[in-house]
This record gives sequence, structure tokens and C-alpha cells, in this order.
Amino acid sequence: MIIEVEGLRKSFGDVQALRGVDFSVDEGMVLGLLGPNGAGKTTAVRILTTLVPPSGGRARVCGYDVAHEAAAVRRVIGLAGQATAIAPDLTGLENLQMAGRLYHLGRSLARQRAAELLERFDLADAGGRQAKTYSGGMLRRLDLAASLISRPRVLFLDEPTTGLDPRSRVGMWGVIRELVAQGTTLLLTTQYLEEADELADQIVVIDHGVVIARGTSEDLKDRVGGDVVEFGVDDRARTAQALEVVAALGEGTPVLDGTGARVQVRAGGRGGTVLVEVVRALDAAGLPVSGMALRRPSLDDVFMTLTGHVAEEGGTAPGPGGRRGRRNSGRRQGAGVGAGASGSADKGDAR
Repeated sequence: MIIEVEGLRKSFGDVQALRGVDFSVDEGMVLGLLGPNGAGKTTAVRILTTLVPPSGGRARVCGYDVAHEAAAVRRVIGLAGQATAIAPDLTGLENLQMAGRLYHLGRSLARQRAAELLERFDLADAGGRQAKTYSGGMLRRLDLAASLISRPRVLFLDEPTTGLDPRSRVGMWGVIRELVAQGTTLLLTTQYLEEADELADQIVVIDHGVVIARGTSEDLKDRVGGDVVEFGVDDRARTAQALEVVAALGEGTPVLDGTGARVQVRAGGRGGTVLVEVVRALDAAGLPVSGMALRRPSLDDVFMTLTGHVAEEGGTAPGPGGRRGRRNSGRRQGAGVGAGASGSADKGDAR
């Protein structure tokens, strides 16, 4: 195992951010560390990258203990945090050269690696421009390039696509896939469930500082069981009525999705039958709906089943029926360039 975590604990005063977390990662694999804000994801990453010490338990990266062999750990890892740690007044080339020097590369080698990475991340034409002129997607690519300047064996990506538009996010996924294809071991934290679905070989779900599930994406989806009937209620004021009308038709209690706009009914192995029953019941109640669909479970469904709430993006807000819904906060936190520089912790993570 290239990453081994056993009984990892971290407390900040009376707050227990991690309460005995266990997981491991094989070399060349991608582990998705999945959970909402406050779950403990960023705290785990900061411990594994030696930025904060654990309160208990043990963690090893490439055979080195993160608490007692921190310098050795830093030599074999790279880190791209939740927000870019780029100096805006320096050019892209200068930022990468600075990162190389922080990793103790010689001037010539740092310059060579910087040029290679600018080319690799499609930033060569912008290498001479100040970073403050870059788009959000370009800054994320530059930050990822900085984390690779020393050719790390293990790369930690803490919510690497936070704040990106959908097109830039898909582009970043392509970059990550290329790194994995070349043998990089990757630990990825994310709140975007589709991101874990797309990229991770194995997924560990954390909630309130403990591991609540682990397995492949398909393993976790199988825990939900069967298909899901989903529809939108045209008159949002009648959403509660729609939930009541379909309450007895599926398995368990119908729920709203993360937006609070669509009703989801777990159909188990009776997908087609439940779909017909839902349509008839809604029609009899005179409830206009749209986008009626029968689909396989998603990781959103898994998270709802495991925790009773969705994986929030940037915070929680009360949704219909008192459930917590999803919202975007646009909040960005500071982080260090690579594993050798310290930045502020994710304030969303329990500390």
C-alpha cells in the first residue's frame, strides 16, 4: 500500500474533526475521499501532507510515517489545494520556477521542468503573462502543474475543480486521467459526486469524521438497490403533496434531490411497475409533473441513503420538509504551493 491510514484522529479543542479513520490506497490507483463540508476530508489531507499533526492513530505515505518522517514524506508527494496558491504578479513560468526552487530543484532543472509543464498543461502561450490575467481554469491547471514540478509519486488533490465552470471541470478531469495513466497515485477529495464517479477506482465516504462506506462506485450504488423514479413538480408549492401521494409506492420514504426541485422514489427491483404506479397516482391527484424518468442509482442517492442528507456544496440550507439542500457559496480558501508550503485550512471542515 502506498498510503496507509489507521485509526486517524484529529481534534481542534473540543471539536473532533476525525474520529478513527481507516483507509488505504494501492500504488497507481485513485482514491476518492467523498463527503460534505465538515466531514473531515481536508483535515485528513492536511495530516497526510504533513501540514498538521494527527491527534492519534497512524498514517504512512510511501512507507514514511507522516508524524515522524515528515521531511521524507514531503519529498515524494505533491499537493494542489482547494484554491490556487499562485503569485498573481508573477508569470506562469516564474510561478513554476519558484515552485521548483521550493522543492530544492537547481535553477536549470526548475526552468526545464517549468517549460515542460507549461507545454503539458496547454499553458505555453500564456507562460510569459502574469498569472492575474489567467482564467479560473488556467489558474487551476497552473496550480496542478506546480504540484507536479518534483515528479511526485503521490499526488493529493483537495477539491481540484472547486469554482470551475462545467467545461473547465471536464478539462481538468482529462488532465487527471492522463496523470493516472502515467502511473501517478492520486488521492482526490471532492463534494462533486459525479467527479468521484468519473475518476475514482475506490471511494471512501466520510461523514462527521468517520468512514461510513467504502468500495467502487458500482459497489456503493448497489447498496441503494434497484432503480430510482424521479420527477419534477411543476407547481413547487405542491411538492409536499407530491411526496405524500407517492409515499407508499416505492421502498423507503421518497426524498427531494439536492436542489429541492425533483422528487425521488426508490423503486428497488420493480422499476417499471413503480413508474406506472407513480404516474397513475399523480394523475389521480391532479398534480402536473415534468421530466419523469426511471434511472440507475447515482452517488447522490448513495449519500442520501447512508447519511440522510445530500453532499452539500459550500454549506447547507434548509430545504423543503426540513431536509438540507445544496447551494454554492463561491468561498475560496488559501492553500500552499505543493506540500512544502502551509496554507489555511478549509473553514468548512470541522476543526
